[in-house]
Amino acid sequence: MHEVKAVVVKAKNEPAVVETILVPDPGPGEALVDVLTCGVCQTDHHYQVGGVSDDFPFLLGHEATGVVSALGEGVTGLAVGDRVILNWRAVCGECRACRRGEPWYCFATHNASTKMTLQDGTELTPALGIGAFTEKTLVAAGQCTKIDGDLEPSQYAAVGLLGCGVTAGLGAVLNTGALKRGETVAVFGCGGVGTAAVAGAKLGGATRIIAVDLDDEKLATAQGFGATDLVNSRNQDPVAAIQELTDGNGADLVIDAVGIAKTFQQAFEARDLAGRMVLVGVPDPGTTWEIPLDQVFGRGGSIKSAWYGDCLPNRDFPMFVDHYRLGNLDLDGFVSERISINDVEPAFTKMRESKVLRSVVELENLHTLADQEVQ
Repeated sequence: MHEVKAVVVKAKNEPAVVETILVPDPGPGEALVDVLTCGVCQTDHHYQVGGVSDDFPFLLGHEATGVVSALGEGVTGLAVGDRVILNWRAVCGECRACRRGEPWYCFATHNASTKMTLQDGTELTPALGIGAFTEKTLVAAGQCTKIDGDLEPSQYAAVGLLGCGVTAGLGAVLNTGALKRGETVAVFGCGGVGTAAVAGAKLGGATRIIAVDLDDEKLATAQGFGATDLVNSRNQDPVAAIQELTDGNGADLVIDAVGIAKTFQQAFEARDLAGRMVLVGVPDPGTTWEIPLDQVFGRGGSIKSAWYGDCLPNRDFPMFVDHYRLGNLDLDGFVSERISINDVEPAFTKMRESKVLRSVVELENLHTLADQEVQ
């Protein structure tokens, strides 16, 4: 049993606080991971306010890198000392989605069954089955995606963001939206996920990338990641602006990274005939939109939602890391600040106020790793 510091929220709307928790050794099929970095994601805040479930207390954090420190019985393809990105889609290989060759939709993903607890024995619910605002966490071995090749210690903060938000945006364009080279892409909402969608459009060869937001600073950030045209929807009708930029046609692919009824409708209307639309922004429970079926039919194309950007971690993470190393994908640009485990609650405030793309917690294990590499 390992006693470690971790960020926990004990009840709905309570602050995220640092507590000592107990992390057991791994059971069959599980991995114990020394966490290096973990990004502060909107999903963690959803857990805090009860927007995911009522299974308090929660162990927060999920956009993480780490080093495997122990393995349970039966684990193959992973070794102690491997450096990994954690993921929340450890595919089962047996459900109906996996059997039909679509494991990125796996309906029975694996998590660790051995429980981490508070000191009094209360079982913790790890965010997205990971729980990585902690010095050690316990996950299913399939939640560990090995990082091949060396990284500088300072690079782990950026690479860890592939664990959730950045991959959701990249995948919404490249996987769900099936971007073709030379197409036009419009992205509604330029927070972390939307900015990643802009980066994905650039990576995938879009020749016109239209960023839409209410905030000029966010638009300027999107431009730095590859947006060719900026539309402030506070000042102009975004649908009309997108049509004007596309010879009156609309975009080939439109991404809604906001997830409210208004942006959904705007994204729907901003498509070209037979264009595609992808919803990757997570709507609040109960959000509705009145569907004009004649327009759905008349416009053709497709309307899809992106679950984790239809990502398959063992396929997509290594590819994105390679693009990062080659300079094609600016993951460092998503890291707004590097903080300690004690700074998660203030980081939630900065995130809600749109002052950061990502705050990233750097654990003491990262500093130990850096010291070892210097020696």
